[in-house]
Amino acid sequence: MRHAGTQTLETDRLFLRQLLPEDAEQMYTNWASDPEVTRFLRWEPHKNALETVGLLAAWATLYPNPDYYQWAIVEKASGQVFGSISIFNALLGDPAQKALWPQQDCTDGIWEAGYCIGKHWWNHGFATEALKAAVNYWFENTDGGWLTCCHAKENPASGRVMEKAGFLYHHDAIDHKFDGTPVECRSYLLTRERYNRKDLP
Repeated sequence: MRHAGTQTLETDRLFLRQLLPEDAEQMYTNWASDPEVTRFLRWEPHKNALETVGLLAAWATLYPNPDYYQWAIVEKASGQVFGSISIFNALLGDPAQKALWPQQDCTDGIWEAGYCIGKHWWNHGFATEALKAAVNYWFENTDGGWLTCCHAKENPASGRVMEKAGFLYHHDAIDHKFDGTPVECRSYLLTRERYNRKDLP
């Protein structure tokens, strides 16, 4: 599969770029330490800024890999780093995922988009804008045939973001937090065929 890595993207209101160790303070303050933001995510809120620093240092070593996609979401108007968005191979973490997509070719993995933003930026369309940019980048710069997204059932607002970016509901599933806690989820699918129709929302 052809990959393109994490390149800088620009939308009307946002820059999407690599997350850097020097972003740690804004990441910790704007979203990573907030239990309201992480409530439906796989990971727990960071206990201190040093945890954020360590995570960003680890991510920095992965950016040279062409199949690594992890962006900071930066608001142009304020310069604030207020969230992150990634595209990752879910099949590597859970081989059982393959059975949930029987009509899709999983040869190159199951590539899933995931995102989170600080609550100060909620309800302004930023998550949709960032997800659309990542989706466009994926289909224009890789030869992947499809992309997935999922959200906790208790967080339907995230599902509306996915639908606005062109994804269609596919199935219910049980996902797990990193500590093993099960979470009821709804999974969505966007195929290259649908993307190429250019009539997405």
